[in-house]
Amino acid sequence: MLNAKLGKVGKVLVCGMKGVGKTAIIEQLLGFNWKDSTIGELHPTIEDIYVASVDTGRGARETLRIYDTAGLQGEQALPRHYLQFPDAFVLVYDPTDPRSLDMLADIKTDIDKHKEKKEIPVIVLANVRARNIKDSSPATPNQVEVIMDRANTWCQRERIKHYTVNAMERPSLYEPFTALCARLHPPPTKSTFPQLRQVMQNRQKSEA
Repeated sequence: MLNAKLGKVGKVLVCGMKGVGKTAIIEQLLGFNWKDSTIGELHPTIEDIYVASVDTGRGARETLRIYDTAGLQGEQALPRHYLQFPDAFVLVYDPTDPRSLDMLADIKTDIDKHKEKKEIPVIVLANVRARNIKDSSPATPNQVEVIMDRANTWCQRERIKHYTVNAMERPSLYEPFTALCARLHPPPTKSTFPQLRQVMQNRQKSEA
């Protein structure tokens, strides 16, 4: 899926609450081979930038520049400069912690305020293997289902795609990032003037 090839670059910002696994998702996507034992060695992110060539699902690859951001805490908002340059956003939450989902709603509101009428793709990832740094006891399967249902309802209302991923399983990351890359790099539209296209083809042949 990934290859070291440079081309047109789409800028993607990955954000969410502290400890939901943003860095693990990015680095697993890039082939860093994250494992459960690696999580304990993770240091809080300040800001990192990664470059990957991602499959569009059409047999072509396009370049994404992926921005990893510091995890948000409490009432902290996403810094304004992060809202101005991305071509797309990946919002990550931990389905065992409803606070991480609530934070995404605030981030999405800020994105909408700053997008200036242009269409900016946004996807939501439920990381089922997020690092558990909370003091509270883990959520039960039933509680997780309730949180996931809330997320699905919210995403449908906001008209954004919701994916369930596992930061420890690279194949689970292919679908969301392939779909996002395809949206950032749509196929070129064919000419609506077939006669003109035929003239151009004939001219190219005569010049060959």
